[in-house]
Amino acid sequence: MKVDLTQKLYHHHNEADMTNRLKGPVVLTASCAAIFWPGAFIFSFPGVMGKYWQTIFDVGRGAIGQTLFFVLAAVGIFMFLTGRWQEKIGPAWLTAIGGVLCGTSTIIVGQAASINHVYLWAFLVGASSSFIYIPAMTIVQQWYPHRRGLVSGLVSMVFGLSAAIMSPIFSQMLYYLGYAPMTLILGLVALVIGVVAAPFMRPPRTALESSLSGKPDSGPGPGMSLTVAQSLGTRTFWLLWFTWALGGAAGIAMVTLSISFGLARGLAIKEAVLILTAFNLTNGLSRLASGHLSDLFGRNVTMTLAFLGAGCAYLLLPLVEGLVLWAVLAAIVGFAFGTLFAVSAPLASDCFGMKHFGAIFGLVFTAYGFIAGALGPWLSGHLLDATHGDFSVVFIYLAIFYFTSALLIRYAKPKER
Repeated sequence: MKVDLTQKLYHHHNEADMTNRLKGPVVLTASCAAIFWPGAFIFSFPGVMGKYWQTIFDVGRGAIGQTLFFVLAAVGIFMFLTGRWQEKIGPAWLTAIGGVLCGTSTIIVGQAASINHVYLWAFLVGASSSFIYIPAMTIVQQWYPHRRGLVSGLVSMVFGLSAAIMSPIFSQMLYYLGYAPMTLILGLVALVIGVVAAPFMRPPRTALESSLSGKPDSGPGPGMSLTVAQSLGTRTFWLLWFTWALGGAAGIAMVTLSISFGLARGLAIKEAVLILTAFNLTNGLSRLASGHLSDLFGRNVTMTLAFLGAGCAYLLLPLVEGLVLWAVLAAIVGFAFGTLFAVSAPLASDCFGMKHFGAIFGLVFTAYGFIAGALGPWLSGHLLDATHGDFSVVFIYLAIFYFTSALLIRYAKPKER
């Protein structure tokens, strides 16, 4: 009888393992599809629609730039909350809610009567990214425990590259369809894809392994998963948190500084945009590459080298001449920014385990939501005003942020578990 029971458990385990291998690519595809639209709307839509919103709402460029503040505020608020809610209602429901928020808010912004309605849209889209990003990053690591850097990098890459893909499409739709029809179509597509992808956003069947071992869910590394309270008591958590505050600030600042730097150096607007394009391309593409590299050479080494390179790039930017060199240096900064997104998630699961990953990583994201925006785009803008457009001062302090981040992340390791 004991032998029969053991054989049944063995066969059940093999069947579950085979099912997981077949479903893994489907879950990974669903995660990428769900996160695509929040990324496109956050990183591309305000840029494409900025001139149109300025005209119809009679506001300046500063008012359009504030949309990023509302996006980051929503991220800061909801990343931790969605991590906690995920443990109660599951990633599928959170993804469905995120898809509905993303789609309906975009439909509604087509009827906006003032810039305040655009700010509401920005806040809701930022919230929708939180509802999808945390579940996606959690479950793909659960499905691929030995390639967590690669798959989390893939999801993060789709999140970042979606803007580069959709920017020309948004522009053409606005020109040929008009504002309201465009937002209606885009909103419906985002809503449908989010809701359709949601049922596939489920973790693998690991209950049997946990019950046989008699241990609670743990991360793939040594040691048991930490609770939120336990993680807050570790030095590693705060090293990672401050890395997101400083490295996130230095990275996101390039979004607002790149074009203005090019214009200040005498470039035409079409040429200056290429600096931002170079940043965006490596910001997206680096996420897959750095995620995979972190699996091979380690999370800390990968992030440290990327941050050191970005710090040097910021120091060199005001010293060199020529669009090509400026674009290359901006691309190095973009690579570091993408690496921050791609490698932080598997590093966090290395350090704290997977059981409460969503809530813990959500807390780490509060540094990006509440601090990075103020230290990066906001403070750099005020420094430029105070120094009459001296980019050297701004780039030096952003380089210091990256060098400090390289030092901090070097010591953020899972040895405390």
